[in-house]
Amino acid sequence: MSSETLPLKGTAHPTVEELRGIPIFSDLSQEGLEWMASQMTVVDLSAGEVAVEAGAPADHLFVIFDGEIQAEREAGRAYVAGKGVVTGMLPYSRMTHYPATVHASLPTHVGLLPKDHFPEMMERMPVLRDRLIGLLAERIREGTVATQQREKLAALGRLSAGLAHELNNPAAAARRAADSLREAIKNVRSAALELDRRGLPQQARVFLAQLDCDWAKLAGPQTALDSLERSEREEAIAEWLEQRHIEKPWDLAMALVDAGCTKDILEDVAKEVPADLLGYVLIRLSASFTITRLVDEISSSTGKISDLVRAIKEYTYMDQMPVQDIDIHQGIENTLIMLRHRLKHGIEVTREYDRTIPKVTVRGGELNQIWTNLIGNAIDSLNGKGKLWIRTSQDRTHAIVEVIDNGPGIPREIQDRIFEPFFTTKPVGEGTGLGLDTVARLVRNNRGDIGFRSSPGDTRFIVRIPFSQREEAKP
Repeated sequence: MSSETLPLKGTAHPTVEELRGIPIFSDLSQEGLEWMASQMTVVDLSAGEVAVEAGAPADHLFVIFDGEIQAEREAGRAYVAGKGVVTGMLPYSRMTHYPATVHASLPTHVGLLPKDHFPEMMERMPVLRDRLIGLLAERIREGTVATQQREKLAALGRLSAGLAHELNNPAAAARRAADSLREAIKNVRSAALELDRRGLPQQARVFLAQLDCDWAKLAGPQTALDSLERSEREEAIAEWLEQRHIEKPWDLAMALVDAGCTKDILEDVAKEVPADLLGYVLIRLSASFTITRLVDEISSSTGKISDLVRAIKEYTYMDQMPVQDIDIHQGIENTLIMLRHRLKHGIEVTREYDRTIPKVTVRGGELNQIWTNLIGNAIDSLNGKGKLWIRTSQDRTHAIVEVIDNGPGIPREIQDRIFEPFFTTKPVGEGTGLGLDTVARLVRNNRGDIGFRSSPGDTRFIVRIPFSQREEAKP
């Protein structure tokens, strides 16, 4: 909307009493307030009426005498100002256009002062200089905090999505194994019942019980089979079963191959049991072997879930004091677990740890934020494929951590800006430019220092954290 069509354009002027009701104007001289009233116009807005659209020239100071206005961005409500607030274009602001659409959320009575009158206003009422600068500084501070909070929430959202994926895989595997385990137990019971009914000889029972006990040793460690080798084994066993008139030979062959069964073992079984009971015996054995395998799968899957939950708890330092003695390697490892979903599709991680490094006294959660941002940036620079090194060392007073990647590097022309707030090389919508600024701030909070070197194929960030902190870390 152009400035010619702005609703905030009236002909009436506010009264001196209205201006004196605004806190920052309340103690101004009568002469100054009379001048200000003569230069301002007032407008009444109904609830929902748009006052300013995003992109309109920022050329007026707003004084809200009554009511409330809201400024909205695409992400939702960003700013609310009510009675007594001075807002809009402020002296010394670099804003040229309003970044958000402003509308009245209540019936609103607002005053408008063109920015062309700012120099004369400051000359007539010098006391307003510091007050309006204070308002501007507070607005900048609130905007920065809000942006940082959005960055934290975005980072949390990315981590949560990755964690959900990492938790879902072992959880789904455990559930599938549990469902299969239920079926295997049913098969064992059915086959055992049939063997009891048909009178399996005692000697064969002892043989089968011993085979159950010795199976892990007989089958040996199981390795993944390629499709061709597996197909050949299944075919050989299925043919052996067909020759002995065993029902559903191919289904049984698949289960026996999964358990690591061979034709030699089947021949031994056939020698010990009656031929008419061989089918039930093999069903019982395959189900028994399957139960052992499924129990191992469930144990492995639930163990992965437990490890991940432990890593999450340690990563966030739940139930622990904020400042404590920390093993930096444990924090780095937990961070790598948290980011594993971004690493496992083409990024090779090499750890070069000096395990003799003593613990450091820091805020553990802040330290993990540092590793998360640095490793996350390295992953971004590798674009999903490449090498990442995490190297630790020490000098007399500091623990040293290097995060190194073989990505394209940071262009030389922007290297002196990478720690600036809001500076980012990422496309619009993919970064706020607060990651490295946050890293630098957190490193300083823990009385450390950070530097970097970058060239194509070798970018490394070097963080130095003191072992002890004689003074309390900054808030």
